[in-house]
Amino acid sequence: MTAFYLSATHKSSGKTSLSIGLAAAMRQSGRPVQTFKKGPDYIDPLWHARASGRPCYNLDFNTQGREEILALYRRKAQGAEVVLVEGNKGLFDGMDLLGSDSNAAMALLLDLPIVLVLDVQGIIRGVAPLLLGYSQFQPGVRLAGVILNKVGGSRHEAKVRQTIEHYTDIPILGAVHRSEELRIEERHLGLVPSNEAAGVDATIARFADRVREQVDLSALLALRGPSLGPVPTEPVGRMPDVRLAIARDAAFGFYYADDLEALERAGARLLPFSPLHDGCMPKADGLFLGGGFPETHMESLAANGAMLESIRRFIRQGGPCYAECGGLMYLCRELRWRGRAAPMAGVISADAVMYDQPQGRGYVLMQQTPAHPWPGGDQDRQLPVHEFHYSRLENLAPGHAFAYSLSRGMGIDGSRDGLISQNLLASYGHQRQVAGNPWADRFLAFIRQCRGAAAKPSMG
Repeated sequence: MTAFYLSATHKSSGKTSLSIGLAAAMRQSGRPVQTFKKGPDYIDPLWHARASGRPCYNLDFNTQGREEILALYRRKAQGAEVVLVEGNKGLFDGMDLLGSDSNAAMALLLDLPIVLVLDVQGIIRGVAPLLLGYSQFQPGVRLAGVILNKVGGSRHEAKVRQTIEHYTDIPILGAVHRSEELRIEERHLGLVPSNEAAGVDATIARFADRVREQVDLSALLALRGPSLGPVPTEPVGRMPDVRLAIARDAAFGFYYADDLEALERAGARLLPFSPLHDGCMPKADGLFLGGGFPETHMESLAANGAMLESIRRFIRQGGPCYAECGGLMYLCRELRWRGRAAPMAGVISADAVMYDQPQGRGYVLMQQTPAHPWPGGDQDRQLPVHEFHYSRLENLAPGHAFAYSLSRGMGIDGSRDGLISQNLLASYGHQRQVAGNPWADRFLAFIRQCRGAAAKPSMG
């Protein structure tokens, strides 16, 4: 099985565009391709999944233990002929001084050769000490080769190649010239997601064409990962008994692939719907409003009054709902951005106001409070989650209960997250279904609990 870890020397080196192009080119050659992405990321995996035709899975030291990462990797890599893991930031970057959470550590854990994307803008001879340092910095790291990226032209390419070949024995696996054709539009959270981008399939096809022309695919296909060994079986799920409406359109698309699978294993029948285009939410036992970019669609969301009313009615009548980040914003009274304002569902008595700088960004540690409505959970356990939001809640009415207290992160007010209103839990933090935080199982159990309470005859 071909398997390699695509990393870079620093952020914004162009590795995501190359990952997309490589996945698409290898898929077009008839090979099943499985992609993974290191870290808490929704946008890059959406592009990966579109390019490979298979869900992309996140591998994250913050939320998963090492054995959990290995088990997920082995299960999902099974049946693929090509496995591509894209890193985040630089090869040796991470929060830990000793690099235990770096891309290099992930590549070592998975025992994968590393292909380094090298942004060569404005550099020629300087690539030699850079590559020598990267190849020797951490014992055990296997640097299988480099792909030169953002090359300034054929003359520039020749000089960089000559330098690398003279001073190192690191193979050059490709030289991709700087081109607007290899660019994806960006906004405040990073790349525009593939569920929003215009002409996404044409963009991916263009990336694949450039990669085929400028990267040695045969050399990449010769890279080998370890045998998967005994592959852990997928956990057995229960028969679906909960109808779960889930918002999925250009405004709401931030869902981990394995979280959706976990919801289905826990007994959910997922009912996708569009708050942008549908007339009302599906008839359901529960509602899940994930993250996304409601601010870029605020006028269209506001114009769909029938949908807003249907969601408002569901929640106010006691329907169980979980909302994350963009979903939280959608449930507020009003959404304000760049001098514009649009009315939202009005379930949460606050206004969601967008700013030019992040209001919460990075890893979060939260603990469950006694007010948490879902069954189960451990108030003594710290739950690692992630937040990345440019909005904050303003004019929040007093008296709300919160499901979480924070020891790290911003959440809703700097110390709390998980606003509770009737059977709604809404937070800025993005949870991940992992061994230490089985949130999907708990949410489904809560929906069943609410459904059972609603079915009991009144004693009045």
